Order: sequence, then C-alpha cells, then structure tokens
Amino acid sequence: MKKLSFTVLVLALCACAVSPTGRKQLIIMPETQMVSMGLQSFQQMKQETPHVKNAAINNYVQCVADAITLLPEVQKNSSDWEVVVFDEPTVNAFALPGGRIGVYKGLLLVATTPDQLAAVMGHEVGHVLANHGNERVSQNFAIGQSLSLLENWMSANNTAYRQQAMSLLGLGSKFGVLMPFSRLHESEADEIGQTLMAKAGFDPRQSVTLWQNMGKGGGKAPAEFMSTHPSNTTRIEKLNADMGRAMKYYNALPNKAQCKTPAIK
Repeated sequence: MKKLSFTVLVLALCACAVSPTGRKQLIIMPETQMVSMGLQSFQQMKQETPHVKNAAINNYVQCVADAITLLPEVQKNSSDWEVVVFDEPTVNAFALPGGRIGVYKGLLLVATTPDQLAAVMGHEVGHVLANHGNERVSQNFAIGQSLSLLENWMSANNTAYRQQAMSLLGLGSKFGVLMPFSRLHESEADEIGQTLMAKAGFDPRQSVTLWQNMGKGGGKAPAEFMSTHPSNTTRIEKLNADMGRAMKYYNALPNKAQCKTPAIK
C-alpha cells in the first residue's frame, strides 16, 4: 500500500501545468513526444485519405485557418501550421500537436459560413493550446497505473471479491474521471475557440448557430453523463454565457475577417 500511496503522490506532483483558462492539469508526457505523435499521425492520414482538389475550397479553408493560426497565442504554440481538407463526407475537423489541422469536406455543409467554420477551427486549435491530448494520455496512464497497483495489493492481501471490485473501479474511473474530464476539455476548447475566433475577426455569435446546425443534423445522443461530449444544449448555454467577453474582442477590431465562401457540392 505504501507503493500505491507513493505512486499517487508522484502523479499528483506532476499536476503542475495550467491550461489557458487557469485550470490545473495533470501533464506527464514530454511535449516533444506529443508533437512527434501528432506529426506522424497527420502524415499517415494524408497518405491514406483523399484530399479535396478544388482550389476555391482549399483557399477558403486556408483563409479561415490563417486568421486563427496567425494570432500571437497560437503562433507561440507553433509557428508552422499546415491545413489539409480531406475529401470525405464526415462532419468533423481536428487539430494535432505540432501545428496540423484537418478539415473534412462534410463539415462545410454544416458550418455554412466563415464564422461557423472559424468556431470549429478555433475549438480544435483550443484543444492543442490547452494540451488536452497530453492531459488525456496522462489521465489514462495515471488511472491505469493506480488500478494495476491496487489490484496487486488486493491480490497480495487476499481481498474478497477482487475481480468484482476491480471491474467496478474501472467503470467508475471511466464515468467518474475520464468522461467528465473529456466533457470539461470540450467545454474548455469551446471557450478558448470562441475567444480565438473573435480575436481573429469572426463573429462569435455564430458559434451558437453552428451548434444549432449540429443539433439539427445529429441523431439521438446518449445521456450526457455517458458521453464524452457535452450536449448541444449545454454547449450553447455555455457559449451564450461567455458571449460578452468574446464580443468585446470582436467589436474592438477595426477590420473583420474576409474569407469568401465557395460553392460546396
């Protein structure tokens, strides 16, 4: 049990990072390793997934991406951002450590304006700025190590119902730690992304419209406590609650972003 306590203490001492919103984080993995993983994953995706060849669509997505990635706080994370539009109907986008952004063509049929696309891209870049990938890997590692040590201790001490207890502990860590943290990451990325899009000259009010569009196109979602993402209603409420701050950034800009929406087929 002393070994278990020592391990928990060491992991707790690693929780010295702070996210852009001021939240304390458990960060264990070296950032260089996360960047390497991100670059490797992106390269593999580029090799395996077809790219959009329409110049107007690529220029449009690049225009929105540039407005966000050229912000000082984003450049501080990476000064070399690469954007690829994948020719698939998936309604999604992602950003990876190392400055890589992928946008699926299907997203452009839901995020129908530059401002709505900026809300998605700001959100995804927000995940990178907040080191959410590293935090998720660190959380899984910490829980895995703790459960392994606890199982060894229970086995050595002939604890009754060991298998049942470990099963319940594993389920508890999933719904009690990993999923809530994942929902927290999504909400935090929404907050960061809303600020980024506003600073880049995109109307933050369109972040709400985006999630209204997402809600219209989605099927029946699982109960929020069993989902890795907040419900659309929760997201919209939080975005509206933070709107005043974002609008101050947006209204202070003399020039707004100018990205021309192409025809999407």
